Amino acid sequence: MRKRNALIGLAIVVVAGGWYAFRPERLFVNQTVNESLGSVSAPANPTTAATAAAPTPLATGKFHSNAHDTKGVATVIDFGGGRRVLRLTDFATSNGPDVRIYLVAAADVQDNATVKSAGFVELGPMKGNIGDQNYEIPASVDLANYKTVTVWCRRFSVNFGSAPLAQS
Repeated sequence: MRKRNALIGLAIVVVAGGWYAFRPERLFVNQTVNESLGSVSAPANPTTAATAAAPTPLATGKFHSNAHDTKGVATVIDFGGGRRVLRLTDFATSNGPDVRIYLVAAADVQDNATVKSAGFVELGPMKGNIGDQNYEIPASVDLANYKTVTVWCRRFSVNFGSAPLAQS
């Protein structure tokens, strides 16, 4: 009886650990986001509203699929004063555990190894696997070096899809 209870307990731990690692429900559950560009462009200080620059696209690129079907457009937008935002529009990819948005120091990314070897800057966790969304780009990031946007699953080191950026 003790051996049976120990095996049942072990099975429960293995199933719970497997569920946590793979998050299988995310294969069937979509997270839709619909952020407007206006939610980003509002200045933090109302007195600087008159001097704020009009948003200017700096670079843009279309997503191509790698490990998962990924589509949409990535655009880097300059708001002036060193404030830049990565905007994803008409974006769609698979959902998954611990998915992040990276800027990668490579002209394009077709595989997983390039992300690891070229270097990257994380912009944050993916807000949703469907819809328009915005990510702040730190002022310290030199966009001359980081030329590709990648949707990266950090837990499994998998590149879902990438968008090589070309100057606008």
